[in-house]
Amino acid sequence: MLKIINMTVNGKERQLAVDERESLADTLRSRLGLTSVKRGCEAGECGACTVLVDGKTVDSCIYLTMWADGRHVMTVEGLTGPNGELSPVQQAFIDEAAVQCGFCTPGIIMSAVELIGTGKKYTRDQLRVLISGHLCRCTGYENILNALEKVAGINS
Repeated sequence: MLKIINMTVNGKERQLAVDERESLADTLRSRLGLTSVKRGCEAGECGACTVLVDGKTVDSCIYLTMWADGRHVMTVEGLTGPNGELSPVQQAFIDEAAVQCGFCTPGIIMSAVELIGTGKKYTRDQLRVLISGHLCRCTGYENILNALEKVAGINS
């Protein structure tokens, strides 16, 4: 059964007819062309599909699109400035070489945006725990943690 929903995606109002069973990941990726949202495990375990809904991280593969009705959704595509400039989190990932294959990167960046947005200061060990829901097969996480520390203004 289709349902008409209204949501704001990366600052733009969107109205869509969605199947009640459609995941937000499928809507964002396949219907709206936001390919930073990766389909990894499709069970909420790997973090590749992480987006922000009303400023909070969600695994969009297990979050139904209809639940986003009336909400604000942000993906990595929504982080860039008006002239294409990178956000501080994106720039820190580049500066610290925190990207290898890039599959997990968008989800980790979205979690970092939420973490940095709290204004709290975290230790490296706390950051390690807070990103533990993201699986990365390439980096060993050290450069990712360096990037998080850099953008949060924490000295290792």
